[in-house]
Amino acid sequence: MKPVKVGICGLGTVGSGTFNVLKRNAEEIARRAGRGIEVAQIAQRRPNPHCDTGSTPITADVLAVADNPEIDVVVELIGGYTLARELVLRAIANGKHVVTANKALIAVHGNEIFARAREQGVIVAFEASVAGGIPVIKALREGLAANRINWVAGIINGTGNFILSEMREKGRTFPDVLAEAQALGYAEADPTFDVEGIDAAHKLTILASIAFGIPLQFDKAYTEGITRLTTADVGYAEALGYRIKHLGVARSTAQGIELRVHPTLIPADRLIANVNGVMNAVMVNGDAVGSTLFYGAGAGREPTASAVVADLVDVVRAMTSDPENRVPHLAFQPDALSDHPVLPIESCESAYYLRIQAKDHPGVLAQVASILSARGINIESIMQKEAEEHDGLVPMILITHRVTERHMVEAITALEALDDVIGDVVRIRVEHLN
Repeated sequence: MKPVKVGICGLGTVGSGTFNVLKRNAEEIARRAGRGIEVAQIAQRRPNPHCDTGSTPITADVLAVADNPEIDVVVELIGGYTLARELVLRAIANGKHVVTANKALIAVHGNEIFARAREQGVIVAFEASVAGGIPVIKALREGLAANRINWVAGIINGTGNFILSEMREKGRTFPDVLAEAQALGYAEADPTFDVEGIDAAHKLTILASIAFGIPLQFDKAYTEGITRLTTADVGYAEALGYRIKHLGVARSTAQGIELRVHPTLIPADRLIANVNGVMNAVMVNGDAVGSTLFYGAGAGREPTASAVVADLVDVVRAMTSDPENRVPHLAFQPDALSDHPVLPIESCESAYYLRIQAKDHPGVLAQVASILSARGINIESIMQKEAEEHDGLVPMILITHRVTERHMVEAITALEALDDVIGDVVRIRVEHLN
């Protein structure tokens, strides 16, 4: 049978890995797909020493790949929003299938892209956009199709997880570990997307849409970074039996969908709390299956290429099928997507870790307890340390029961107004993931 011809746009880390895997495993891939997969054209700005492209035609113009009549599938690996969107929409308009690893593109422009793809009867595959080589999108969209998904929680940014692991294991400061992450190539020169939660929010937006059958709504995701975390809080969390992770949480409630990324205390005995370094993990809780955990490399040349090539195999298998009978992009049929709202963070509910710096005076704890109690906030545990030598202040650490963000903000405002409380109250959300 005639091989499927692929155009790879972008020959960076993932692009070179994709080319190499396709070349190295060509026979195995063809046996799985039922047809050969041939890279017929590459668009790249500069040569990549990790990839010997041989006689494969090369262009500097990515749109030329989308316009090439010989290309059946365009693989978009250039990243970003603007040119990537133009490339994908051009490819779709020309009747070509698309495979992409671009989580930002899907999270922000996915609704438009999928609508255009349906009009043209083509496939847009995006497994590699979330958690690198972990096949979590396929599992969520197909393997767990029998379930009503209750919640999804994931460590879906390796850079942030590496930083927090180093802070916990070695007592290092955030700036120190960030500098090492940049030197190792885990973090960009501008690490904002990683450490402020934007990258994770792109991925969580995609997971939430597939889990709950809602349109992609990245603009409604709450993001909070890890830049203000201290080694003191990491240590106190450990003493209380928790680990701090930069967690993405999507939960379905009667009121709406929670969609949030932030530092989170997780009980140390949970499997996901023990995911360290640059590894990723996603937990999915369904009504029939219970909790499942997907773990693996969330980035990297060949782990991500693994997902890209798996998407290519799926596209080749399905490209001659009736478009109406293919697996929907967001798991649910397009006309059956829900308008269940995404909740503002003020309406989301979780338990909380609070660290209060107080003067060493009698009755302070009673005042704190009174303020929390007046707002219906119950205390699960308290740890009070000795007064610190340099300022004489007493660190007071509390874990509360679950409460809405709005009530917790009101309580913190009242706590910070106490004469005996000095500075800001540190607040970190707690998820038990039962």
